[in-house]
Amino acid sequence: MKSAVTKGDKLFSIINIILVSIISLIILYPLIFVVNASFSDPTRIYEVPLLLYPRGFNIEGYKEVLKSTDIWVGFKNAVLYTVLGTIINLVVTTVAAYPLSRPGLRGKRFITLFFTITMFFSGGLIPTYLVNQQLGIINSLWVMILPGALGVYNMILMRTYFSQNIPTDLIESAYIDGANDLWLLWKVVLPLATPIIAVMAMFYGVGRWNAYFDALIYLQDRARYPLQIILREILVQGQFGQDMNQVIAGSAESELLMLKMTLKYSVVIVSSLPVLLFYPVVAKYFEKGILVGSIKG
Repeated sequence: MKSAVTKGDKLFSIINIILVSIISLIILYPLIFVVNASFSDPTRIYEVPLLLYPRGFNIEGYKEVLKSTDIWVGFKNAVLYTVLGTIINLVVTTVAAYPLSRPGLRGKRFITLFFTITMFFSGGLIPTYLVNQQLGIINSLWVMILPGALGVYNMILMRTYFSQNIPTDLIESAYIDGANDLWLLWKVVLPLATPIIAVMAMFYGVGRWNAYFDALIYLQDRARYPLQIILREILVQGQFGQDMNQVIAGSAESELLMLKMTLKYSVVIVSSLPVLLFYPVVAKYFEKGILVGSIKG
């Protein structure tokens, strides 16, 4: 039987759609503005209070960004740090989470407590810098990867997922068939843990891609800078690379400010695009992985 839809239900649906649309527009508008501004004529960006579509199509900012050596070097470094760092994160997190998900592990409570304490207390910036210096990884690839190899919160989510979604009977059957723990993890557990692995890859990948503070502290060689440091120089300090400065220096004085503005918006889009493209790939796993992994601590 079809239930009758009252006028009150229709009114509620209309109001709900309007409110959700307004809230979504408020949340998305900063991104919409940056995208439209990057394709707009810089002299017309602020003609109207709300820039909902490009005004005067212009891609000069993208042309100059894509010709910049600093941008390409930073992009390459950011991809390297993100891909390699995320792989190491997933390996370390999985190796830590799986044993803690097994009920037979001795000292599991103490080990979990040991991990949890690090979420509330850390050595601080100076001791961490000294440790990395003693390890000899300052101003190298590894200083961007190894210090953040394990996120305890992510490890707890993965441990919970393993304990709730990997059937005990399946594991016992594998043991009876002669499987060891490493084979069991590789052949049984990981194929069943695709949702949580995808969620962890997104968490770690986005964090690695957006990270700039560690590079700011530990890297001195400009050739090792990730893209976010280059972006910070442009947006916060107003500094451009040598090749981009040559373009700006060759511009008329009246066009100088507008050219810088266009470059800023274009760099923001270029740096955000990989994350925007990566999210839809793992979106279908996100809800299942994060909800199941956080039901029980």
